[in-house]
Amino acid sequence: MNQYDPQRWRELRQPDPEKEAAARKILEEIRAGSEVAAAVRRNPVKGQSGYIAKHVLVSVYRKLVASGEWPADEELLRRIRMKPVRSLSGVTTVTVLTKPYPCPGECIFCPSDVRMPKSYLPDEPGAARAFQNQFDPYLQVHSRLSEYHAIGHPVDKIELLILGGTFSAYPRSYQEMFIRRVFDAMNGRDAPDLATAQVWNESAAHRNVGLVVETRPDEISAKELIWLRQLGVTKVQIGVQSLDERILALNKRKHTAGDTLKAAGLLRAAGFKIVAHWMPNLLGATLESDRADFARLWETLCPDELKIYPTQLLEGTELYERWRQGEFQPYTTEELVALIADLKPSIPPYCRVNRVIRDIPSTHVVAGNKRTSLRQDVLAELKRRGTRCGCIRCHEVKGTPVRPELLRLEETIYPAGAAEEHFLHLRTPEDQIAGYLRLSLPGADSPALGLSELEGAALIREVHVYGQAVSLGDEQPGAAQHSGLGGRLIEAAAARAKSAGYSRLGVIAAIGTRNYYRRHGFEVEGLYMTRAL
Repeated sequence: MNQYDPQRWRELRQPDPEKEAAARKILEEIRAGSEVAAAVRRNPVKGQSGYIAKHVLVSVYRKLVASGEWPADEELLRRIRMKPVRSLSGVTTVTVLTKPYPCPGECIFCPSDVRMPKSYLPDEPGAARAFQNQFDPYLQVHSRLSEYHAIGHPVDKIELLILGGTFSAYPRSYQEMFIRRVFDAMNGRDAPDLATAQVWNESAAHRNVGLVVETRPDEISAKELIWLRQLGVTKVQIGVQSLDERILALNKRKHTAGDTLKAAGLLRAAGFKIVAHWMPNLLGATLESDRADFARLWETLCPDELKIYPTQLLEGTELYERWRQGEFQPYTTEELVALIADLKPSIPPYCRVNRVIRDIPSTHVVAGNKRTSLRQDVLAELKRRGTRCGCIRCHEVKGTPVRPELLRLEETIYPAGAAEEHFLHLRTPEDQIAGYLRLSLPGADSPALGLSELEGAALIREVHVYGQAVSLGDEQPGAAQHSGLGGRLIEAAAARAKSAGYSRLGVIAAIGTRNYYRRHGFEVEGLYMTRAL
């Protein structure tokens, strides 16, 4: 039985008459050309202290449009949207956590709060929302979608990020239930089984365009990846932490660098996007060894995305006891900023750096860096040096208007394990990325997965168009989305795969993107979608 009542939630968010009147006046001034902040300051709520919040502006705007009094105005909604960066990467990300469950790892740096999955603390932002919803997957997704809608974000293209440590360690019955319920929340109705929920999501109001789980490298096998595809997973985060065998052993990771490289090869052969977690300042590491270890990431692993998680010293961990005994010394903030600023310019153009620090509140950090704004600090240092990071995130168009006819197609080709990777990216004259595609050409030594639908096929691992997320069926002048860029990239990939001798092109399609790929000639075959070349 669903405990969450979206109608009641909306009622609680409705503004009172005084606020609604003030919000309407503000919106009229914004429509007439006023700046948002100035219009808000000119119109405080009568008889109340403070100013109108943006979520109230969004609510009143939607009420005016729904009544037919005002026409829909996407530009106006864009201007009053709260935290626009949340959907500036083209999709809206919803993070959910699995329930607390034993982890197979014994890492000396991980906190162990019995109320949370291993390595998470209850006051981290995403973890706090999960805790408040008792880790119920339906409640987490449904409430988050309602919150996004209330502050003006489109919620029809959803990337689901499932956190909670080692997803593969949970019983498969729990994994299947969890994912079925997140699909139920997106679909707005309860399905009898996961397969039905997935079919419904192909045309649901909230479509899943990416499904992400996190696990350990030693949990990855061909059998496990087939299971993840049955669940609908398209991206896997793996805790690499280090590629130095000595460092891995000292920190009790219980896997080797060889396990990591083997896992990456399997993931790539199955078409998954690979997100690597990398941790500088582990026990036994130095600034020099971390620089050498970072360089190893691009020799064979070649992750598509990267999360840099500097080791944070937390009370209650084994690392804390080693620190008390004088065996561990955290880097200072200045050392970390200098280190990451040294490393960032070396990141290849095919990789996106999602994070440079965990969301752990600084009050938990015993010693070392306590700044959660480390990314901004690093970017400021790069600017001071007169250099720039080459990663995708630092080159996204974000909300910048795009003229498709001016975009140039660039290609980065690199070996990754047994595959040849082609990163096709569309760039503006200002060198911003409007969209990209990852094409993998498996080699003769690629790992065997036993999937007939991938035999003789080149594989599209990702198609992504950047800019503010645009609702399905909508178009906006200058928006990168829905302007044909994805189709342009797919045809470029098809031409390259055909010239390389492949007879078919496969794609690891998220459930909610199947109809999009059908329009480009693909059909569902087994756990993937394929198209003859």
